[in-house]
Amino acid sequence: MTQVTFEPLRTATAAEATRFFADTDAVALVDAIRLASDEELRRLVGREEIRLPAVRGVLSRLHEYADPDRLASATGTVRIDLTRDDARLGHHLLRLVPGAIEVEVDVPASAPADVVLGTSVVGFIRLVSGQGDAALDYLAGRLHVQGDAALALTVGGLFTIPGTDAVAVDPTALDPVDVARALAGVPISHLREVMSGGFRPVVLDEIFRRLPDFVNARRAARLDLTIGFRLLGGPGGEPERWVVRIDHGACKVEAGDPGGHRDATITCEGHDFLRLATGHLSAVSGVLKGQLKVKGEKAKALQLASVLDIPKA
Repeated sequence: MTQVTFEPLRTATAAEATRFFADTDAVALVDAIRLASDEELRRLVGREEIRLPAVRGVLSRLHEYADPDRLASATGTVRIDLTRDDARLGHHLLRLVPGAIEVEVDVPASAPADVVLGTSVVGFIRLVSGQGDAALDYLAGRLHVQGDAALALTVGGLFTIPGTDAVAVDPTALDPVDVARALAGVPISHLREVMSGGFRPVVLDEIFRRLPDFVNARRAARLDLTIGFRLLGGPGGEPERWVVRIDHGACKVEAGDPGGHRDATITCEGHDFLRLATGHLSAVSGVLKGQLKVKGEKAKALQLASVLDIPKA
């Protein structure tokens, strides 16, 4: 396969750029993007002759990378809002109909859609090329999502990265250390937004599903404790409940309120639990500051924290 470079685009007309993005092999194009620096990509999309053909070319070829079986059952509208240097550059619409993707470029900012995805042009290019991760970008605040969270996840799961079998969004494949790194320095306001919307169940399910993997069996070998979690701030208004049981090194997690004895129950906001689970809030600090409220034996609650090897950035 011939290696592709972006050198011809430095002086290309809009028509030449359109042909470049329409005719270049997808895998070769992705390889060229991976070799380009962010600064080079910014210079390219800074040219009006390049920006729209590039976006149109990428969007018009999305169907090439969609899983046919998943696309057959996908329906809904997605608006993609692109920015450069915090300035709005354009709004583009995808209509998912069974088995096909219809694309409209440069639609009005008010164009109705079931879900709106906002990111920079360079961020969009990185996502499409497989260098970015939509789930991590969302957690880090580099990708903004408004509207139907379920559809956003469906869209992310439709597409494979050119040259690979990996899908654009797979929360079950996220590396915990990458998640912790993505959340470093993220404003509390954004974490509160994440944990008050439609992605909250996905985040909580993944945290609790993986929690037994982080129990240090040696430190937990003599422990026998049951800790409940009561998480506030969800879209439905009612707190979610989970129970974690440690029985001499073995860990079991149950969703809901199964009843029975508990040594302690921890109540906190969803965004503070996300910080706790990713190493950005210590259990001791959270208890002292009132971010984690403990009913029952505080010592038992802190014991649970002491036997968890929380991934850190």
